[in-house]
Amino acid sequence: PALHRAGFANQPGSTHPDDGLELHDLYISAVCRCAPPGNKPSSEEIASCLPFLQSEISLLPDLRVVVALGRIAFDDCLRLFAVGNGAGKPVFGHSQVYAMGEGKPWLVASYHPSRQNTQTGRLTTEMFDQIWRISRELIDIRPD
Repeated sequence: PALHRAGFANQPGSTHPDDGLELHDLYISAVCRCAPPGNKPSSEEIASCLPFLQSEISLLPDLRVVVALGRIAFDDCLRLFAVGNGAGKPVFGHSQVYAMGEGKPWLVASYHPSRQNTQTGRLTTEMFDQIWRISRELIDIRPD
């Protein structure tokens, strides 16, 4: 529903592959392609999957914004785009926005929309909507 409210989807939900859902200005991917034990991927699993994400990103020449859902995605996006080391490294925080550098997309950080975060109120509907509003605004900024 958040994607629909922000104008990224033509309908608020999807129940099956042929229900008419269309996404606009949005590509969904993942740092890790499996549901590991304990739902937390190991560094080896992430390292095995990262080349797939890197290949996908290379196919998106007009990529303007990356939304990292959770600290794992955030840290691995920094690694993929070779951003910051040591004191210059961006710090994860919900709704933080970082310019990753010339020719690189913006990075928007969000708490992961896991059941643990949504049911405890760590991530509310309004907070998640804010992420997509920020992303829409950044996408709509036209390069010079």
